[in-house]
Amino acid sequence: MRRLLSSLFLCLALPAWAQDFTTYKGHGGPVMGLVVTEDGTLASASFDNSVGVWDGQAPEWLEGHDAAVTAIAEDTNGVLVTGGDDFAVWHWGDSPSKIGQHKGKVTSLAASPDGSVIAAGSWDGDIVLWPLGAGEAETLPYPGAGVNAVAYSADGAFLYAATSKGDVLRYDMATRDTPRPLVRHGFGVNRLVVGDGWLAYGAVDGGTRVIDADTGEALHDFTLDRRPILSMEYHVQTGQLAIGDGEGHIMMVDTDEWRISRDFRAMRQGPVWALAFSQDGTIIHAGGIDDVIYAWPVALLDTYDPAGGDTRSFLRDADTMSNGERQFMRKCSICHSLENGPSRKAGPTLHGVFGRRAGVVPGYRYSPTLDGSAIIWDDTTIDALFDEGPDHYIPGSKMPMQVIAGAQDRADLIAFLRTATQKE
Repeated sequence: MRRLLSSLFLCLALPAWAQDFTTYKGHGGPVMGLVVTEDGTLASASFDNSVGVWDGQAPEWLEGHDAAVTAIAEDTNGVLVTGGDDFAVWHWGDSPSKIGQHKGKVTSLAASPDGSVIAAGSWDGDIVLWPLGAGEAETLPYPGAGVNAVAYSADGAFLYAATSKGDVLRYDMATRDTPRPLVRHGFGVNRLVVGDGWLAYGAVDGGTRVIDADTGEALHDFTLDRRPILSMEYHVQTGQLAIGDGEGHIMMVDTDEWRISRDFRAMRQGPVWALAFSQDGTIIHAGGIDDVIYAWPVALLDTYDPAGGDTRSFLRDADTMSNGERQFMRKCSICHSLENGPSRKAGPTLHGVFGRRAGVVPGYRYSPTLDGSAIIWDDTTIDALFDEGPDHYIPGSKMPMQVIAGAQDRADLIAFLRTATQKE
């Protein structure tokens, strides 16, 4: 009865326009992170190297990262903070600036409740407290492995961290001593959420558990036959805990009664990399492999079919493509368009690439390595790029490491590109 009344209340609380499924389109790559700010604005982090700030359906783009933006948070003054595959942490205030540089991918960000620092976790194994005002950055004692998630307790007394080794750790922020292990899960822990006296975490093996935030004692287990857990979001006022996995599901947990209240196949083709509730908790936003953000009214989740996934070219059946097209779709299409004109993808368009000097597509922000490059793209240079890998052939470029080991595969890719990118 309580569940029925709760669902009815949420339906009645939603204005008619908000009871519809909504999409936000504009990114040029998968959506890796979401946050709804204190003033209700939706902001997104994407594989296309950009941050979208959505005022209605028309986003403002924040550009600064040199690679995929993988983490996003809000500081206590309502300013966005982001981290990415370029190892950088950006603060998007009145004068946007890079406030930190890690030695590996930035995976998670958390603002201290007192507003003094941003805690950033990285695959380099560092947890760094980056000051938002005066002061020096501080690196906390080594957590023992790469860091996948960080989160503060509500009072800021403790910082919790989850590692690729499978540990959930607690740092005492008064002493900054070696962290205390709360969980040794055995598989990498990807996400964590801290509530009032409890901590929920999700792991690579699908483990979805709730523990006592002080002792580490197991309290609840919501593990289902799905993996991995990739996103978690908690709405304090309504007590809703949302959990996204690699298979496209969103599970909703009622933390008042500690039961699964809804279990929804959100996306036809997972994963669910990012989740964010609306301010009032009536809407859940999600991002994943599509370059679209989806938003559902929570009370009506079970009435919708899975979203997206129909047209993602790199997920097409291999039998429908030539080998050269398959190489492009699987290795290149997330970052590069074949069409002429501007694109929101992470890399420049490949239209007319043969005979073109590297680093000259108008409007694309290249790394210094390619500005003024002498490379001319042709059969030989494209073959060398994928034979050696960008990190060796053009070290310092923004292109992620990508090697195509088979000579015939490289030849087939080049043959496909010769036809698909030619100027009309």
